[in-house]
Amino acid sequence: MTIYAGLDVSDKQTHICVVDADGAVIRRDCVVSDPEALSKWLKRHCAGLTRVVLETGPLSTFLYHGMVERAVPVICICARHAKRALSARINKSDVNDAESLAQLARTGWFKAVHMKAGATHIDRAALKIRAQLMTSRNAMTNQLRGMLKLFGLRMGNVTTPNKRRERLAALFTQRPDLNPVFKPLIDCIDALDAQLASSFRLLDARAAADPVCTRLMSVPGVGPITALAFKASIEDPGRFAKGADAGAYAGLAPRRSQSGERDYNGRISKAGDPLLRHALYEAANSLLVRVKRNSALQTWGKKIAETKGPKRARIAVARKLAILLHRIWQSETEFCWN
Repeated sequence: MTIYAGLDVSDKQTHICVVDADGAVIRRDCVVSDPEALSKWLKRHCAGLTRVVLETGPLSTFLYHGMVERAVPVICICARHAKRALSARINKSDVNDAESLAQLARTGWFKAVHMKAGATHIDRAALKIRAQLMTSRNAMTNQLRGMLKLFGLRMGNVTTPNKRRERLAALFTQRPDLNPVFKPLIDCIDALDAQLASSFRLLDARAAADPVCTRLMSVPGVGPITALAFKASIEDPGRFAKGADAGAYAGLAPRRSQSGERDYNGRISKAGDPLLRHALYEAANSLLVRVKRNSALQTWGKKIAETKGPKRARIAVARKLAILLHRIWQSETEFCWN
């Protein structure tokens, strides 16, 4: 008997629905969200199981790899794609969602998601922690600037922690009574700066020890952060038939709306990996602004900036960088200057 199962995963419990080849519901149940418990239940009650489907989510990686290790034929599908099928029901519930996922598993009307390995998630976690530290540091710094202006004190243009400390020491000589008031906020900013420096050293060491990242860093404007983000997001260059698909995966391809005589190309989709998209955008900005040695890509980007503006130029260069990095990874070569 050919049967299919759908898993609607929540934080503590997972609703399971099993259907046969004709779509009739055979069994429903609710199990703890743990790969060991799910695998035991499926092997006990689902003899002849063909396919198990679950959506992407916070626990999808943990459950997917755990069930794969236990020889369960599981597939993870994109939650954005599954939403269309799940929203077809009038009443939304975990039980109905599990049945809809089981029907998707039966029909095959889904697109499987590439599940990254555990080592890749370690690099992505380190990159996301650095991004969160930067967000918190910038928010605190902006708050410090704004609150100092209430008392007529301006920090001015300070770009390093040492310059900020010198500037604050000079400002507090004018208002010594403000020093103890602002000290907790300043100490937090200094602590975040120290953690950011430690995080960058860790990422720099991981990129330097990786031969793929070393080749990617030969491209002008691409540093250890961009190289690690590209490798951790793509993971396998063979996933894409051409480099342009890597740019679209990062959400850097323009949207298109075509129907009949209407054919409209809009702004970039931003539908891909935001971590990769931000890293490529920063690398493009570095290439156009900071890199002194000329290259064909830099010249091309500057021409676009003259005609269409710097923002569009950075997006176009970021998309080209995705194509270039994908090709360098596939061919196992380094960037060649003209």
